[in-house]
This record gives sequence, C-alpha cells and structure tokens, in this order.
Amino acid sequence: MAARRADARRNYARILAAAVEEVALHGADASLEQIARTAEVGSATVRRHFPSRPALLEAVFHERIETLDVRARELLDTSDARAALLEWLTDLTVYAASARGLAAALTGGAADVHHAAHDNACTKRLAQAGGPLLARAAEENAVAPGVSIGDLLTLVAGIALATEHHPGPVGEAQRLLGLAVQGLSPRGPGTARGAGNHDGARAWEQAE
Repeated sequence: MAARRADARRNYARILAAAVEEVALHGADASLEQIARTAEVGSATVRRHFPSRPALLEAVFHERIETLDVRARELLDTSDARAALLEWLTDLTVYAASARGLAAALTGGAADVHHAAHDNACTKRLAQAGGPLLARAAEENAVAPGVSIGDLLTLVAGIALATEHHPGPVGEAQRLLGLAVQGLSPRGPGTARGAGNHDGARAWEQAE
C-alpha cells in the first residue's frame, strides 16, 4: 500500500511537471495525450489525477494564484484603497497575460467568470483574495457603483485572452486595463495620485 501511494505521488509530480511545460508552450489547449507521453504514464493515469482540464490548469497555476492571494492580503494594510485594488489588478493582469492558459483557467470554459466561479477553484481563490480589496475601495467611493469582483476577473481574463497572440502581451494588457480603469474607477477629489513605482499604477495615471 505504501509503495502504491509513493508511485501515485511520483506520477502526480511527473504529470504536473509535464503539464506545466505543455501549457507554457500551447496554453489551455495543451494536449493531454502529449502530457501523458512526456510524463511516461497512460492517459487514464492523467485523468485519474486530473479528472478535467480545469482541474489540471488549476494545479498548473496553483503557485501563481497563491502569490496573488498573499499579495492581496499585504495590500489590505495600505492606506490608499484605490491604489491597492488597482495594483493587485495589475499584478493579476500581468500574470494572466504572461502565463499562457491562465485566462482560460479563470473562465474554466464557462461563458464568463460569474458562471465559472461556481466550480472553478482558480476563480474562487482569486475572488476571495480580491473581494476585500474591492470592498474597501467601494467603501471609500473609489470605484464605480455596482462593480463586482466577478466583473474585475472577467475583465482581466478577457484582456489576457485578447492579447494572447500580441507581440508584447503584457504591455498591451496593461494598456487596455488602463483604458478600462478610466470608466471603472474614476478619480475623485483628493485621491492620491500614483501608487509608488508600480508599472500598472503609472499606466493608469497616464491613461487618466
């Protein structure tokens, strides 16, 4: 029994390593059969560990999602709620634009993030991370009324998908996010300009 569990752990690690490599090359449409061949296991073994493509993508991007979760908690301690939310959104946009397949992991194959959130661990985790930042910004009237965390995740996923084949996807994604923020979070009187040296914050300020 112990040997069987050890074999399962090794198989899981090999499959995940192969999946990271394939998703980096081919995005969310990476071949499960190629992943199995690279990991030197059968397709049935891949499906046993990862019963669906979204489950595989969630595992591939676990560390990135964890980093964004930690960053959100750090930003809750900053004094400028608007800058904190926008900095986190920029971090998310950069991650989504630079990591092929992450935007698809956010949507989970659903038409939009609102529907995907019911059964998508990536989206649930990010919604839980970004929700408090949005709530704090809303309390300070730093975002337009009615904006939800689902709206923000849908926006970022859409931008990342739209720029996936752009020669400079990260820069273009940040530019598009800056344009969206003009309507999403109009600057109110007395709101501090800028957010340190953060590239995304500078892009928003330039867009405004």
